[in-house]
Amino acid sequence: MADIYDFVIIGSGPSGGVLAYNLCKAGARVLMLEAGKEFTPNTFPSNEMSANASLMWSGGMDTTTDAGLLFLRGKVLGGGSIINQCLLDRFDDNALDDWRARTGVDFFSTDAMARHYDEVESHLSLHTMERCDWNRNAELYVEGFEKCGMEWAPLRRGQSDCGSGNDCIVCLGGCPRESKQSSLVTFIKKARQHGLTVETQFNVSQIIHGTNLVTVYGQQNGTARQVHGRRCIVAGGALGSTQMLLKSGFKSKLPALGNNFNCHPQFMNIALFDEIVDSHKGAFQSVKSQDARFRQQGFKLENVFAGPIAVSLLKPGFGIDHQRFMQKYRNMACIEVAVRDATAGTIDIDKTGRLKIKKTMADADWQRANAGLQVVETLFNTLGAREVMKSPIKIGLHLMGGCTLGKDGQHSVVNERFQVHDHPNLFIADSSIFPSAPGINPALSIMALAHKASEHILAECGVSSSTQVQKESPVVEVQL
Repeated sequence: MADIYDFVIIGSGPSGGVLAYNLCKAGARVLMLEAGKEFTPNTFPSNEMSANASLMWSGGMDTTTDAGLLFLRGKVLGGGSIINQCLLDRFDDNALDDWRARTGVDFFSTDAMARHYDEVESHLSLHTMERCDWNRNAELYVEGFEKCGMEWAPLRRGQSDCGSGNDCIVCLGGCPRESKQSSLVTFIKKARQHGLTVETQFNVSQIIHGTNLVTVYGQQNGTARQVHGRRCIVAGGALGSTQMLLKSGFKSKLPALGNNFNCHPQFMNIALFDEIVDSHKGAFQSVKSQDARFRQQGFKLENVFAGPIAVSLLKPGFGIDHQRFMQKYRNMACIEVAVRDATAGTIDIDKTGRLKIKKTMADADWQRANAGLQVVETLFNTLGAREVMKSPIKIGLHLMGGCTLGKDGQHSVVNERFQVHDHPNLFIADSSIFPSAPGINPALSIMALAHKASEHILAECGVSSSTQVQKESPVVEVQL
């Protein structure tokens, strides 16, 4: 008889890590599957080009069918938490009230979610950025905001004693110091201490839901594999989780599968100054917009930058003009407009199982984007920028939806217990369950929802969240 795990978790990002830790801590035998490789601080790629190729799906080039939006998502142990900036904000009433109205699910409220946020944060090292963390790009950002009478606030980041000096930007390709609080160095590390088994480079091809078992088929280093779990938790993110369910034939029973795909479309705006700015040095993100008017208008402004390869890709054109622009890299400042998406798209697959993502920006989205772009232009003009480049490339970050949570099986995929409708042994608790775009960085809320999901899942097994099952009395003997 093949080895049977209590739980198989597919995916290792913010959701998968929290779930693995809580389930393992309760005494369950848990197998985590990850399509990407595992890296250590010493083996993370040393440059942008290698990072994209090694740490992201499609080399960081997932696009919509019309190539109108470019999506970035992690393919590495630790998932998106390896390549993001680990900015950890809680969702506000605005976001959660909207979700509660859309779904009728009562736990979408700041009061109901507070305990789960608290529990997740207790496992993380959190740092609110201080004035001494600012680089010149942040100083210009704040100066512009204050001159224009706009509100800003410090960012809160998941990091321990970073000691980054001048190379914080390398964290987008994996933190070489284990300072950034990724899933890999926090929850997965703790889960391994409680017995978690991890298999990397495992590409899932099909999930078969049975009465007593879930079987996961896939390829690992060119070899066909199958693994079995009494329950399976899909944690591959909006695109990954949706694609796995579509490839497994769940669409016929789940008509909402693949619908309601959202993201935060982002627009990089680069200004050239006469002075040296060196936006690539130090903590390249340390402050954020906190203006209620922006929230109402559906956008936020981010203090951000990118490496030279990414910036060169954002600049349209070629030849001598492009070369002259890149020669001014040290004179560049950047403010990014992030839009709270108003128009949902769809996720589908072709006959070969490849993703087909349809996502356009409608008038409501462009109104939000243009409002933000106008503010950025005002800020840079106030600061005396010599030239401003608005990138024509729209980058879709924070991918959400496709397996939306709700009570109605015709219009959602996952119920309020995080079970896939009519599939009691299959669960999802990642960003694919989001009912809409929140307009806030989602990583912390993904972890908080995963914590809540772990309590529901353990309750299904007859284990309370306050009870730890001893290893000599495995959880499979407690109603599994």
